Amino acid sequence: MTPYLQFSQEGTPLEIVTQDQYPQWLSKQPKAWQHWLSSIGYQGKGVALLADKKTQQLKQVVFGVADLNDPWLGGQLVNQLPAGQFLIADAELRARVAFGFALGHYQFAGYKERAEPRVSLSMPDQDQWYEVQFKVLAQQLCRDLINTPANDMMPEHLAAVMQELAEGFNGQFQQQIGEELLANNFPCIHLVGRASTHEPRLLELRWGQADAPKVTLVGKGVCFDSGGLDLKPASGMRLMKKDMGGAAQVLGLAYLIMAFNLPIQLRVLVPAVENAVNGNAFRPGDVVRTRQGLTVEIDNTDAEGRLVLCDALALAEEEEPELLIDFATLTGACRVALGTELPGVFAQQLASGQELMQLGQGLDPVWPMPLHAPYAELLNSEVADMVNSAASPYGGAITAALFLQRFVKPERDWLHLDVMAWNIRPLPGRPVGGEAMGIWSVFELLKQRFA
Repeated sequence: MTPYLQFSQEGTPLEIVTQDQYPQWLSKQPKAWQHWLSSIGYQGKGVALLADKKTQQLKQVVFGVADLNDPWLGGQLVNQLPAGQFLIADAELRARVAFGFALGHYQFAGYKERAEPRVSLSMPDQDQWYEVQFKVLAQQLCRDLINTPANDMMPEHLAAVMQELAEGFNGQFQQQIGEELLANNFPCIHLVGRASTHEPRLLELRWGQADAPKVTLVGKGVCFDSGGLDLKPASGMRLMKKDMGGAAQVLGLAYLIMAFNLPIQLRVLVPAVENAVNGNAFRPGDVVRTRQGLTVEIDNTDAEGRLVLCDALALAEEEEPELLIDFATLTGACRVALGTELPGVFAQQLASGQELMQLGQGLDPVWPMPLHAPYAELLNSEVADMVNSAASPYGGAITAALFLQRFVKPERDWLHLDVMAWNIRPLPGRPVGGEAMGIWSVFELLKQRFA
């Protein structure tokens, strides 16, 4: 459990008011506090400390905000409060503030000494405390997986994390490694990962009751992407430890589903590979036959994510899930279209995409993108059923999604989320580095449909 949240009724009272409410709130405070706040020029923005008149000990904290509905307002508190334990006066605000507050303390650990926590929030309601803890731990899991450098987060490491997660919730875990992928008809996963000294794998987690609705999550697990023989420049390769961000998202989401015991039959599939360069690396112009049977001509070895995903999606389809969702750090084109903080969602059933957008407003926004069918012609090949990357520089996120759609049945309720999985600037509760994006909107969708 995170040390920043305490199951306790103790703590210095923390009052949260909007800037509009501040004048009325101030009028009800002791004269000494009114004079103090006036003397320091406090106008209901940020933190102000209020002391006991006699003892001069800290008695209360007021925190002025623009909007009480801001899901990240707790993240603003982290660096403004003095050391100590605090109790939010408004019980209805505690959970929302505590979530952002705990994540605002996040520091990626393991490679350098980090500061010990100096500030904590008390939560008197144990159920609420557990609920917020689960949500924080899911987000931290995503961040930790993405932030871990590739030398410690290769397919075998990802497998160990996934196995531990399955065992922690009485689920089942299995994996297929190296040549087993060829024997069991996962040629694209093997193709992309075969040049690495870290053998490619297909990882699978199952959890839930056999008679519950089937929900399958697929996450792109490219643990490092050099670009292959179509080698990335140094600047493009620098953050490619995050190319397994899709796998991190589905594992964080799986943690939420299992921790909150949603009544679904969960299946998680992660094709885990390193796209490396070696004498046996796949080449531009090569043709591979996919698990589904379609042949794909390799136009660009740096369009490898869709290759590993297509075999996993084909496997997922064989059990005909009620809902199929994949997450992937798939295209820079989606970042160009929507920026780094807004994942694009491609929905085969348009209503599902709109529903996801509505549910994600505030904490976890996503934005619908089109599966524009005429662009599928850009994936035509002269020697195979399709190419893995369109020659046109335009609409790259759409053509990548259309490639994946070829491996999903037309009637399937399928959502494809193209995510950045990385904060490029610090925001309240969200430091620079790996990030969960889209998992909260999907979690709310699952709760709405199945809980």
